[in-house]
Amino acid sequence: MSETIVEVRGLKTQFGNHVVHENLDFNLIKGETVGVIGPSGCGKSVLLSEIVGLLTPAKGKIKVFGETLSELSSGERQAIERRWSVMFQDGALFSNLTVRENVLVPLKEHTNLSAGFMHELADLKISLAGLPLSAADKRPSELSGGMRKRAAMARSLALDPELLFLDEPTAGLDPITAGRFDALVRDLSRLLGLTVFLVTHDLDTLKATCDRIAVLGDKRVKYIGPLEEIARIDDPWIEEYFGGPRGRSVVD
Repeated sequence: MSETIVEVRGLKTQFGNHVVHENLDFNLIKGETVGVIGPSGCGKSVLLSEIVGLLTPAKGKIKVFGETLSELSSGERQAIERRWSVMFQDGALFSNLTVRENVLVPLKEHTNLSAGFMHELADLKISLAGLPLSAADKRPSELSGGMRKRAAMARSLALDPELLFLDEPTAGLDPITAGRFDALVRDLSRLLGLTVFLVTHDLDTLKATCDRIAVLGDKRVKYIGPLEEIARIDDPWIEEYFGGPRGRSVVD
């Protein structure tokens, strides 16, 4: 039987009088990659932020690894949070630190490993993310956009997460670099057995990485399923999203 890693039930998100989500339900199964898409302003990144606890919903329950986050003590919450990692759209790297130093931050904060072993682990994660070790001593400003994304991925992998949240991971990248990063996500998810929640608008990313697609609209998850099924749903937004030349090339 499939294990549910993230379970969202009856979620309501509200900012003042503006309701973003209403009665939203969502499941993420162990080992799968789900891409979350939808019109601008539908609350894709907001949903991610609520699942990881950066925002508090007005109503509803969120379970991660079978635990209701709002009911956990601080210590219990920290133990759960160590099992996931988030890579934000801009990478959120510390600009004054080198790539290696960025990867070392969570290791220093959450482990009691020796300095030498942490250094080795950091270099391993940098290599796993597809960066040459020559990049380890460079600061983010010295890297290309694609290399910064890989550096952010390396830091995300520092504590061996089971669950990875990616917010627009290929935003701002040229098509070739974006394709290489999609391949990295796919390969790492298979190699490390990751469960991935991925917010994106990129059609190529959906095809290259995702097992299922969740479509947000009308303040809820309107549809969820494999890309081929979603692309054929009779819905105006879906028809427009997949109806252009790029959309047709992804589905065909």
